[in-house]
Amino acid sequence: MIRWNEAGHERSAPWRSVLGAPPPARVVVADDRTRAATAYRLACEGTALLWRGDFHNARQLLAAMGRRGKPAAPGSDFHRYRQARAQRARTLGMLLIPYDAGHVVPLRRAPDVRAACAAVHGPHAPPAVGPLRELLGLIGAHEWRVKGVHVPALGARVHPHYGVFSPVRSEYVDLVAQAPLPGDRLAFDIGTGTGVLAAVLARRGVRRVVATDLDARAVACAGDNLGRLGLADRVEVMKADLFPPGRAPLIVCNPPWLPAKPVTPLDHAVYDPGGRMLRGFLDGLAEHLEPGGEGWLIMSDLAEHLGLRGRGELLAAFEQAGLRVAGRLDVTPRHGRSRDPDDPLHAARAAEVTSLWRLRR
Repeated sequence: MIRWNEAGHERSAPWRSVLGAPPPARVVVADDRTRAATAYRLACEGTALLWRGDFHNARQLLAAMGRRGKPAAPGSDFHRYRQARAQRARTLGMLLIPYDAGHVVPLRRAPDVRAACAAVHGPHAPPAVGPLRELLGLIGAHEWRVKGVHVPALGARVHPHYGVFSPVRSEYVDLVAQAPLPGDRLAFDIGTGTGVLAAVLARRGVRRVVATDLDARAVACAGDNLGRLGLADRVEVMKADLFPPGRAPLIVCNPPWLPAKPVTPLDHAVYDPGGRMLRGFLDGLAEHLEPGGEGWLIMSDLAEHLGLRGRGELLAAFEQAGLRVAGRLDVTPRHGRSRDPDDPLHAARAAEVTSLWRLRR
């Protein structure tokens, strides 16, 4: 619950945070008269502001608060970069909005957010209070889910659900579309996410694909996308921690690329704490490969450029798992951040290479 005093009365409401943020201990009421300098100071001190004014004015205030924060400077190391981002997220998360029952925002000029909220929180919801920044994230994610992301390798759109990694960086998908297939009978797609790589394999002629993911949201998302693409009869999606039962001539995995601790549920698509998923895939690959089969590991070397992992560590992990490298396909990133000199991690992003490692027993 979150509690505050308003017009001389003690008020309370259920706290809503899809990212798992704790409810603030101190809350004051704010409206269209609240200045950005005041809001930013209170937020930095740990006091949240419950908004009672115009919705669009709340968005403008949030943007103004964001401009007052100090971002990580270009050339910052990875840990200072994450600390700066975390501090900014905590500060901006202090601007709160109310919800009436049924995901209705009772503010002037508030948009209809019922569909976006219901997709994450479910259709039935009591009155609540939560961060405006999170709601804007839900709205953006819902727009992506409705419109979809065009994937050139498929010639079609993939529709990411909230919390499931979106294939906006199509270069890693292109690698799977180009690598020579070791066979077309069966393939496993480990950590399928949106199901995009399973769909690419099926479109390339693999007759049966088994796609797994530990996240229930990803399992639902992949099933939705494969149904939209007309591939549900050739791709089986199941909830599993890494491998399904049995062996396959081709096993594909695109794990999170950075061996760091996730802070929010959304971070799990990017950060692999201690390299757990990478190690699990490599250590179990040999026993799940058919003789003569290949495991395709899609992995960026960004972690190496950030000093989080050395190339020698990756090669040693291959050897320890009883694997040898049969080949490698490389591609450089095409996203805008790799060409932005103001990005705090520009040097690492500009040098990044994404590889498809072809591994055999």
